[in-house]
Amino acid sequence: MSATNPRILPYGTAAIEEAARLIAEGGCVAVPTETVYGLAADATESRAVAGIYQAKGRPSFNPLIVHVTDIAAAERLAEFSEISRDLALRFWPGPLTLVLPVRADAGLSALVTAGLDTVAIRVPRHRAMQALLVAAGRPLAAPSANASGSISPTRAEHVAKSLSGRIPLVIDDGPTPAGLESTIVREHEILRPGPLTAETLFPDEDRPVHLPEAKRPGEIIAPGQLESHYAPASPVRLDAVQARGGEWLIGFGEIAGDDTLSATGDLIEAAARLFDALHRADASGAPSIAVAPIPRQGIGIAINDRLRRAASPR
Repeated sequence: MSATNPRILPYGTAAIEEAARLIAEGGCVAVPTETVYGLAADATESRAVAGIYQAKGRPSFNPLIVHVTDIAAAERLAEFSEISRDLALRFWPGPLTLVLPVRADAGLSALVTAGLDTVAIRVPRHRAMQALLVAAGRPLAAPSANASGSISPTRAEHVAKSLSGRIPLVIDDGPTPAGLESTIVREHEILRPGPLTAETLFPDEDRPVHLPEAKRPGEIIAPGQLESHYAPASPVRLDAVQARGGEWLIGFGEIAGDDTLSATGDLIEAAARLFDALHRADASGAPSIAVAPIPRQGIGIAINDRLRRAASPR
């Protein structure tokens, strides 16, 4: 592959057809979802999946999310319990990933599951990913379309900058609406917080929903559990009420800063703007980044999860 920026094509029939052709040839392409831009390849072909790991520089012990068109397609890959089926019926298509026992006849590459007996599956809502799934005619492995450990992409230009020279094509359909990766659930356990909160997923739950801490490599059971992740190049300081010398301050609510996640203190707006703000901060040239306190409630739990990982030692 030439060491040039990937082509960026606007969403439409031509872009989808070209992306499907590249996937059929064993390549990987970047496509928007409702959460972040994903790097998609044929989940049934190990060479294609290996291309994702190579493009991202992603460790092979970190499993990938498999995207499919609907519940029926998911049932051909995994075994559903009563709980998981209820969640799928209520929240698919949407920003929910379910970790399920993989079927023996699923036909998925072992690289997708990283050798685990489970698979992470999602039915996306975004028109571009749905169109690509239909055109490709196969399940697509699709982690975030960025170099492993760096800030997740919510715009096509984020992908082009992070994966320059590593992939051939990015489908551009504007900024992603949710701005955070999907919520990952296994039965009653939330393995990665995201746009769907515990209160939304389990409104009648009479026991605590388990929110595991980040895992060591040998304990990874789902995507998005590495301790250092979603990180800009500059160091990040959290819960900052004002900037220190040389810091770029990302504000929230009454703390204005150089940029803000939400001037009105809206957590949904803050989630949608989080990675975009981190990209701008990283491009500012400031030697370090500070982020204002974010309430640890609702989707604020997911925002704080991403910020904690962004601030973790490299």
